[in-house]
Amino acid sequence: MLRLSKLTDYGTVAMAHIAREPDRIHAAAELAATIGVAVPTASKILKMLAGANLLRSVRGAKGGYMLSRPAGEISIADVIDAIEGPIGVTECSAIAGLCALEGSCSIRTNWQRINRVIRDALDQMTLADLAQPTFKPAFKPVHLDGRRAPRPRALA
Repeated sequence: MLRLSKLTDYGTVAMAHIAREPDRIHAAAELAATIGVAVPTASKILKMLAGANLLRSVRGAKGGYMLSRPAGEISIADVIDAIEGPIGVTECSAIAGLCALEGSCSIRTNWQRINRVIRDALDQMTLADLAQPTFKPAFKPVHLDGRRAPRPRALA
């Protein structure tokens, strides 16, 4: 099963919330209440996102966080990378040298191809897309060899 951590899930929700009001400073306490997590959890997520230069922090009594660049320039892959690290379906598909079987694995290159397809899809979707209440993906599913995926047939 391919699954993101709770922190990443909360991070995408927080980033989408900030993207809906990009010119406003968002406090950690406000974001925590909005996304339904404890303030320390929201603070941890915000610091990770700021550390990856996706958010910038504003100091002071009315401080908080703002997007570091327009939402259309921040991909969902950027957000995942900031919290999870490099996207990898398997250990060897993102970073070389993590798997003891890497040198003799007959399917490693296929996992790397699959990983690239997933990474490309996440790179294509931006924070601006995610912030829309009824997002409709602009990309079409494709086979790993580049052919368009067939439409599912209706059941009789």
